[in-house]
Amino acid sequence: MTTPQTIYCANPGAEFQEDRADLLSVMAATLDRGTYILGGEVSAFEREFAAFVGGGDCIGVANGTDAIVYALKGLGLQPGDEVVTVSHTAVATVAAIEMIGAEPVFADIDATTRCMCPKSLRSVLSPRVKAIVVVHIYGQPAQVDEIVALASEWGIPVIEDCAQAHGAMIGSRRVGSIGHISAFSFYPTKNLGALGDGGGIVVRDDTALAERIRILRQYGWKERYVSLVAGGNSRLDEVQAAILRYRLAKLNERNKRRQGVANLYNEAFIGLPITLPTEIVGTTHVYHQYVIESEERDALKEHLAKVGVIAALHYPLAVHQQPAYEGRIRGGGSLPTTEALYRRLLSLPVYPQLTPEQVEQVTRGVRSYWGK
Repeated sequence: MTTPQTIYCANPGAEFQEDRADLLSVMAATLDRGTYILGGEVSAFEREFAAFVGGGDCIGVANGTDAIVYALKGLGLQPGDEVVTVSHTAVATVAAIEMIGAEPVFADIDATTRCMCPKSLRSVLSPRVKAIVVVHIYGQPAQVDEIVALASEWGIPVIEDCAQAHGAMIGSRRVGSIGHISAFSFYPTKNLGALGDGGGIVVRDDTALAERIRILRQYGWKERYVSLVAGGNSRLDEVQAAILRYRLAKLNERNKRRQGVANLYNEAFIGLPITLPTEIVGTTHVYHQYVIESEERDALKEHLAKVGVIAALHYPLAVHQQPAYEGRIRGGGSLPTTEALYRRLLSLPVYPQLTPEQVEQVTRGVRSYWGK
């Protein structure tokens, strides 16, 4: 009997192999130029990525967590200020809020989008709330227009956490161009991934804010070695920027390949007792993750592992259920939709380099659990 191939949820090594010859050339050319921090590759990537998102200014930083940190710092948040976000996110979103001394507050999610619920957001707003971080989870756009409209009633800026949604769209607009400011991660498994850590901040229609963040990311310098304000150190390096420039040109095509895999899954899973990702009318989902819901999640996950399909939990616990955060964040005691989702969610492999044979192995594995 042939041993099934092991298929993981993500495979950044496969993307590297697809790009290998070109990336080695790009990296060598960058290294030969002899500038390794905040040089021409970073500047070029910042211009190109800002244009891709929809205009404004991009500031490259060291990672996606720092992208949220410096977005909040740029907006002037202070220790003790409250920031509303969701518990259904990577811990990084909440860690970034606490890294500047602000206090996270949780709103619940919408069951369909799995992103922030505007009605729940309204219920937790208060004069202490100084920013909202809305997460486009799994590549599915959140209801940003409604959230921005609500935030505007309170005079609160909206940060889009786009770490999982490079290229996702609401109508003709890309996510990251709708709120006041947006944060991106370029971690290797992302739709637009580097070969190490990297992050970016996109500021819409506010050159003064963009310049403030640009200064803050490097010790408060506008002039070298002269600190105008107390800043930090969060810089995207030249090699990662060169890699990202190369991959940015391929992003739309690779997102289409992800969507193609998702479409094959959707067709194969018709009639099974699982909830599939929902594509909201008027939005474009880019499938950073393909996440199903099942009342038999744990047994299904175990079954898939036996046939070589390593499904994952993104994430095993919501943030408010994590030991470090449990019981201490406002709003964490009233998140029924989030908690119901975490008993059911399961991520299946989805990345551009999946072969038809691998997709068939995944679909066959899921269907065989129910004897199909």
